Amino acid sequence: MNINNHIHHTDGTHIYHVIPQLLLALPFLMALVMYILAVVVSSRRHKPWPIYRTVCWAFGVLFATIAVAGPLANRAHVDFIAHMFGHLFLGMLAPLLMALAAPMTLILRTLSVSFAIRLSKVLRSWPSRMLTNPVVASFLNIGVLWLLYTTNLYSLMHKSILLHLIVHFHVFLAGYLFTVSMIYIDPVPHRTSFLYRAIVFIVALAGHDVLSKYIYAHPPNGVLVDQAELGGMLMFYGGDIIDIVIIFILCLHWFRATRPRIRYPIR
Repeated sequence: MNINNHIHHTDGTHIYHVIPQLLLALPFLMALVMYILAVVVSSRRHKPWPIYRTVCWAFGVLFATIAVAGPLANRAHVDFIAHMFGHLFLGMLAPLLMALAAPMTLILRTLSVSFAIRLSKVLRSWPSRMLTNPVVASFLNIGVLWLLYTTNLYSLMHKSILLHLIVHFHVFLAGYLFTVSMIYIDPVPHRTSFLYRAIVFIVALAGHDVLSKYIYAHPPNGVLVDQAELGGMLMFYGGDIIDIVIIFILCLHWFRATRPRIRYPIR
């Protein structure tokens, strides 16, 4: 690491002050407020919205906010291990929790019939079909991570506020699209088979694990060897823990969809 990079990393986060962190955290905080308001409105019109879904959304927002603002976000600029914790929170754990909160179902319950029909048309459109395809979602998620950690993009991200914002928003959105393309909690107009999703998920999981091992052996530019080793291990084992939850949900849905129905004789 040259002296300029050393100064850049050790004088705190002089270009990452409050405003950039607020720009990243504000959308998540607004999403929390809007979700709670939607719960109140929906519960008045229909049966009460499940509490556990609201809890999932709140914790999803919490982990996403921790990753982009506050002590962990500050530390992530000088410590690759903290950065990897942020990656797991923002790109994997928060998207999983927020997907389990079924936000699209809540929105459809809250909107008027006319607006719900318009939203349904958007969800059935070809851009939606493309973005929620497991292969495309996997490429946007895992593929961009390879680009981030095997090129100069990681070091450039710490020198440009705009690039920093773009990368973090992409990590979350790609992680969310990947999650909802694998497990169907909300209504999905463009459904793919369980087998197809399982195969794509296995390939994506392999790509994520191979990348973590690559980081262990080949640290990104500006990252110390010992931090790269610990960060790679964290990405490998931490990512697998979250992926196990997705695998469990996918297999559970698969079992429920294919189990034979018990037919009782008419007496």
